[in-house]
Amino acid sequence: MTEFAAEAIGTMLLILLGNGVVANVILKDTKGHGGGWIVITVGWALGVFAGVIVAGPYSGAHLNPAVTFGLALEGSFEWAKVPSFMLAQVLGAAIGATIVWIFYHGHYKATPDGDTKMATFCTSPAIRKWPVNLFSEMIGTFVLIFSILHFAEPEISMGIGESEKVGMGSLGAIPVTLIVLAIGLSLGGTTGYAINPARDFGPRLMHQLLPIPAKRDSDWSYSWVPIIGPLLGAGLAVGLHLASL
Repeated sequence: MTEFAAEAIGTMLLILLGNGVVANVILKDTKGHGGGWIVITVGWALGVFAGVIVAGPYSGAHLNPAVTFGLALEGSFEWAKVPSFMLAQVLGAAIGATIVWIFYHGHYKATPDGDTKMATFCTSPAIRKWPVNLFSEMIGTFVLIFSILHFAEPEISMGIGESEKVGMGSLGAIPVTLIVLAIGLSLGGTTGYAINPARDFGPRLMHQLLPIPAKRDSDWSYSWVPIIGPLLGAGLAVGLHLASL
């Protein structure tokens, strides 16, 4: 699998399961209707797990332009690859959102409220104050990127004074899964914790393009917040990380 395909497929899985759990909880007449915030945050975290275990061996499983940007700033990722990774992530997110729309098509028809339908695609603030919303996305992403930069592989002893780092295989997806769960539970209530520009932009674009019955506008006036906020958070995390070395 190429790096581009891995990022696209991994991000598709992330959005399929992440937006899928939102659809299951808030659209009318689903088996999961009314499941609540805990169900949504756990579903999103497990969506991250699925995406990371698939894409990890091939691309490192960024699945997020803020991660790609942060690693490039930190110096551990090539700037030349940044555009293709980000394009793959947006494409994968758009495909994932489209599959959710197909999967829950009957439930979109049964749900009259346009805001509810849009929430299964992209984020929106609980209280619309752009400086506060931008701060929320920045801090949530800061926690994600700062934590990722401090991940360490376990070591096994190779004898007196010697050790070797060993990979965790698929279990390496668990730390980032738990971080995303923690962010959703603790910091997600203000904006819906996009913490990922592709996660918001790709599905928002599909909300605009798809023939969703009785939909509202796609709120493009807010769309810059879940793009700029995560990138600022990534920059802050990398700056603090490099300053602490």
